[in-house]
Amino acid sequence: MIGRNARGCYEISHPPVNRNIGCNVEASHIDEDCNDFLPWLEHKAGADISSALAIGKSSYGRTLYAAEYIQTGDCILKKHSAKRLKFKKEFLAVKSAFDQFPDQCLDVTFQEFSYAYGLVTSRAWESSRGVSMIPFADFLNHDGTSDAYVLSNESKKHSEVIADHDFAPGDEVLIRYGKFSNATLLLDFGFTVSCNSYDQVQVELNVPQHDRLYKQKMELLDSHRTPNVKNVNEFTSSRNSFTIREVRTGSRKGKGIPQSLRAFCRILTCNSQHELNALAIEAAQNDGRLARYPLKDKNREVAAHCHLLSEISRLSEEHNQYIKFLLVPTPPCACGKSVLRRRLAQDLLAGELRVLKSASAWLENYCSTLWTN
Repeated sequence: MIGRNARGCYEISHPPVNRNIGCNVEASHIDEDCNDFLPWLEHKAGADISSALAIGKSSYGRTLYAAEYIQTGDCILKKHSAKRLKFKKEFLAVKSAFDQFPDQCLDVTFQEFSYAYGLVTSRAWESSRGVSMIPFADFLNHDGTSDAYVLSNESKKHSEVIADHDFAPGDEVLIRYGKFSNATLLLDFGFTVSCNSYDQVQVELNVPQHDRLYKQKMELLDSHRTPNVKNVNEFTSSRNSFTIREVRTGSRKGKGIPQSLRAFCRILTCNSQHELNALAIEAAQNDGRLARYPLKDKNREVAAHCHLLSEISRLSEEHNQYIKFLLVPTPPCACGKSVLRRRLAQDLLAGELRVLKSASAWLENYCSTLWTN
């Protein structure tokens, strides 16, 4: 599997470990090969880490099980923060340093660095102060419904996990890595979750350069541009990226479809300078944000949302085509990696398609209601 993220590129050449609890975990037993690992780790750390957990085996590989009765609220793991990992200009910085000592250091290729980088970052934990390695905690597998997660105490310089419910000896202990979509889980951890409630879709829209009001629309958007903040849906530049999440059935306000995306479509479908001026005046009279209220002209409001609906329908059709391609039977000679990658891709696309369909259904109902009224 090859993945790319904002921190860099990496390649995982071995099959990823599925840490999802989506299926029943097979009966497992304590992994005797790892009996010495925790005592060794505690010796190296110079502190106790956990007496409540033991390393065992599951259908997904090694995992952690309760070694004794655990009650809700118990601290089941505590680990002093390991050396933080900071990657700035990752590969070039490493290569530059290695090049200073050609006799002592091997010539590291980008592919080799990417592989090592992926192995480390897929096992690391993020906090407000950077990325940390937390040995033993990385045996904890993921359950998207769990309320337990790794907590970082910056002042005491340690990380801990608090039990979210009672465990009996032999119960598998799972935590939630985060409220991550399948795209993030696949990219950073190498697995997907069926019916992931945190799935989302990135939608990018631009003002077409052939638009006769291109210059005026760009000037209006630029004057209301906000700083590019992570995970914030706002106007940034000529290219605008928006995150759509699943719209729950019966939602009146279409929660899941960003207001900024709907606003962008209202601007995008304006046909005159007069309409653009009216939006600018409305923004100045309120909180300064453009097109955050339904257009007074119902026909124009419907046109804006029909434009968005057509874009979402196009993305849905693309996803459908990709899924159909993945459903084509694989040849008998296909290796296990190929089958696994197909399943991961199906989970990813199916989740995004579910989000797109929910948005389409809401938009269709919204436009229909406007026409009826």
